[in-house]
Amino acid sequence: MTHPNNQPPGRLITHFANRDRQSQKVCWSELWDSDQADLWDRGMPSPALVDFITTRRDIIDCLGGGRRRPRALVPGCGRGYDVVMLALHGFDAVGLEVSQTAVNAARAYAEAELSDPSAYNFADENDEKGRATCQPGTVSFVCGDFFQRDWETGCFAPGDDGGFDLIYDYTFLCALLPEMRKDWAQRMQELVRPTGVLVCLEFPLYKDLKADGPPWGLQGVHWNLLAEGGDGRIDGSAAATDGGRGPFTRVAYIKPPRSYEMGRGTDMLSVWAPQEWAQNA
Repeated sequence: MTHPNNQPPGRLITHFANRDRQSQKVCWSELWDSDQADLWDRGMPSPALVDFITTRRDIIDCLGGGRRRPRALVPGCGRGYDVVMLALHGFDAVGLEVSQTAVNAARAYAEAELSDPSAYNFADENDEKGRATCQPGTVSFVCGDFFQRDWETGCFAPGDDGGFDLIYDYTFLCALLPEMRKDWAQRMQELVRPTGVLVCLEFPLYKDLKADGPPWGLQGVHWNLLAEGGDGRIDGSAAATDGGRGPFTRVAYIKPPRSYEMGRGTDMLSVWAPQEWAQNA
């Protein structure tokens, strides 16, 4: 498969050229408002996440403590494909976006999809029995800034201790300026429940770490941030080491049999548990 490492900058990179951290939210909102979501929209939930939810019951069945439906968050959820899919698999799922236009599009998609789910939400498109194995959860979409706390109040009932049992990141980290990566890891540490997991479809791993983004290359970045407690600004020359001082422990590292075309063959799915839970498990 040929990847666009040496092609001229695309529309995304051009749009974000010379934009600082303070202008990132506006930049993404501009693309939504000008109907340019086709630059990243895949039109379906992540096949790698669908397969993980279906096959790794050893991890999924532990979420929520068996007392309630597990709660999931998808930051940078786009039109909400993964949010709806998670709800169909029994999660109370929340999608977060910085653009109200995006939130409106996600709500419209969810309304249509929940009433008549597409086959792509399930690992086996012909497995009608498998679709009826759990009661669907709820879906909600919130407009807000991941790095702020104000949007969280709309996700939890009064008296709820907050946090998410599962957070999924596919193209959220790779959309952020490298200088924002350490803050991303800090927020994930705050938002994942002590017995929850952070699931990352690591993409793009084929792209040079020094190449302009978005998307920004992430080879080795998740490990540096989450296992080693680094700032995620690496050049790829340092070898990964076992253990680490970071906030999470990697409990699974999977070569997904299915993924989106752009990352197929290079994507990896990593699953991270807070250090305290992983050490006591």
